[in-house]
Amino acid sequence: MYTVYRRRRRRLNKGRFFTFLLLLALIVAAVVYLIRGGLPWNRDGLVADASPTASDTANQGGDSTPTPEPTPWPTPEPMPEESTDPAVLDVSWQTPAVFDGPNAFPESASLAFGGRIKYWVFQNNKPVENYQPGYEISFGSPDQYTTLEGITAFRGNHYRNSASWGTRDVKEKKLEIVWTHDLGAISAEGSYWPGTGWTGQPLIVHWPERERRLMNIKPEFKDKDLVEVIYPALDGNIYFLDLETGKPTRDKIEVGFPMKGTGMVDPRGYPILYTGMGLNENNGKFTEFKYNIFSLIDQKPLYAIFGRDPMAFREWGAFDASALVDGETDTFLEVGENGLIYKVKLNTRYDPEAGTIDIAPQLTKFRYQDMNNPEQGIENSPAFYKNYMYFCDNGGTFMCLDINTLKPVWIYDVGDDTDTTTVIEETPEGVFLYTANEIDKRSQNNKSPTAPCNIRKFNALTGELIWQRDYECYYQFYINGGSLGTPIVGKNDIADLIIFPICFTGSTSDGMLVALDKKTGEEVWTRKLSAYSWSSPVDFLSSDGKTYAVFCDFNGDLHLFDPRTGKDLDVISLGRNIESSPAVYNDMIVVGSYTPKIYGVRIK
Repeated sequence: MYTVYRRRRRRLNKGRFFTFLLLLALIVAAVVYLIRGGLPWNRDGLVADASPTASDTANQGGDSTPTPEPTPWPTPEPMPEESTDPAVLDVSWQTPAVFDGPNAFPESASLAFGGRIKYWVFQNNKPVENYQPGYEISFGSPDQYTTLEGITAFRGNHYRNSASWGTRDVKEKKLEIVWTHDLGAISAEGSYWPGTGWTGQPLIVHWPERERRLMNIKPEFKDKDLVEVIYPALDGNIYFLDLETGKPTRDKIEVGFPMKGTGMVDPRGYPILYTGMGLNENNGKFTEFKYNIFSLIDQKPLYAIFGRDPMAFREWGAFDASALVDGETDTFLEVGENGLIYKVKLNTRYDPEAGTIDIAPQLTKFRYQDMNNPEQGIENSPAFYKNYMYFCDNGGTFMCLDINTLKPVWIYDVGDDTDTTTVIEETPEGVFLYTANEIDKRSQNNKSPTAPCNIRKFNALTGELIWQRDYECYYQFYINGGSLGTPIVGKNDIADLIIFPICFTGSTSDGMLVALDKKTGEEVWTRKLSAYSWSSPVDFLSSDGKTYAVFCDFNGDLHLFDPRTGKDLDVISLGRNIESSPAVYNDMIVVGSYTPKIYGVRIK
């Protein structure tokens, strides 16, 4: 640089030389001011966070940039004090939401859609004005959701479109019960809860050798290439079984209270299990509603989110939905029947060499009130496309929520309670959603014995209704009609179909299975069922490229059927009502029933 300057100086006269020096000094001064945070006459326009990004730091080069001090590990947000008072804990799912309680915070509400939606964001149980996320979530393709082989969440991934994994050679087109495992039962809420319930899908995980040897698996399975079934049940226990034999791979976790929904194994392959409680009573004994997080190294609790939440408008605190974890950002995402959405930075520390794992959760809560809908509570499992989260509540408010900004993107009134989980389909023509409601609030409010189950397809990005198909169904209190099973989104040789189970189409005991054309919503085939199905049907691909499917019904039957035609290929009895949804790993189906048992069934 110095040599170049000397050569130029010979061609400059004295006046130009001093002008050049002045300009150079001004340029240097401006650069220094910018590096230090801005020009002195523009201080009011500073960005709040001017910290260099990782890429900026890397581009500076050399070792001159000091290594930052390690960030102190955060302290877990303290769990609320646990009550043992039955007067506090004995709550009813029928108690309506209260919108003017001590934590209503009307002055802190934000508005959307012309004031129809009021919403709040809470951190440390205090409303946050102008919430700004510290990082961004963006889910990728569904086949990238988990690093594990198997089914780690309800319907497998964030598109909620698959509960089968692996390969199988379907030749005989028959089903064979290979093993069973006995379960218990619990009395609660004036009813009897045996076996496994809705949605009750098992998790099936092929553990890597490192994690298998690290965890407290029984010695006889330490050297086995283990595929483990993990099944939270209505009897208050979480069971761990060998997929091949049905034998216990380790002791059950005794939660002590019913779990109706589907659990979740950490998709990063970390030995962590997540599962919510569906009821907080066991034969007259009450406890707090909890979403429990367990270490699978030693099966001990790591943390619990309490459903009795002071920020909730609704006091019923069950967790039936299956949560998800975004592995890239270490974020847990769940919805509750209390009406809240939980976005939790886990701050996970996993050291497989030391055999330790812990978390330090920091909770952010999203709360909303639909001014046209007094109902609160979410029972379906949230689905995600990139940073968009999709769910529907007990009153029919179908919402797309930006999980980063925690601002509603669009809403649609589907007209009634919706427990069916939304499924996502990404195509060259766009991204679409499929959902269906049940027969509940409309019949209660209108005193009508029937109402239409509405099956709908939406544009996922805009909320535009693409098509709608209606089926008249009967109302029954508590055991609802309409659609409660999550549909099959056709792939491969049935890529044109969407298949829904519908309940109570002719009476309060029967139903239908319907296959609709995805593009038009027109019927391709319909099948009458003598026994209704709350269970979610599952499709799987044979080695010859043909798709098969299974569904379960109220009569206790497991059906192997052709999804191209709807016709049964084989039927076996699993004893009693099957509300739970099956999962398929290679040629094995696992599902629980009211028998009460868990069944391992081979596809032959």
